Amino acid sequence: MTTPSPSPRKTRRPRSLARRGAEITAGVMLMILSPIIGGPLIPGPFGFIGSAIGLALVLRNSHSARKRYVAFKRRHPKIARWVDMGLRRRKQPRPE
Repeated sequence: MTTPSPSPRKTRRPRSLARRGAEITAGVMLMILSPIIGGPLIPGPFGFIGSAIGLALVLRNSHSARKRYVAFKRRHPKIARWVDMGLRRRKQPRPE
């Protein structure tokens, strides 16, 4: 009897500091500019989608932004549920 080998997981290379900084800057710029551009200039949901993409970029690269997001989720669980659905994130169990 042979035991199945564990599934090979892809390991990610760590992103460089310059790339992380560029992604954070791009995320912040998207969050600032998407409501301005998405309102009068481009009809449609670009303002919401651009803000969600910018938030995802910032949360992916910034530890302090993640800490603030977790604090926000604890204070406003109903709103955070909608944000998680927009970002397509799974609900994480709350540590007791």
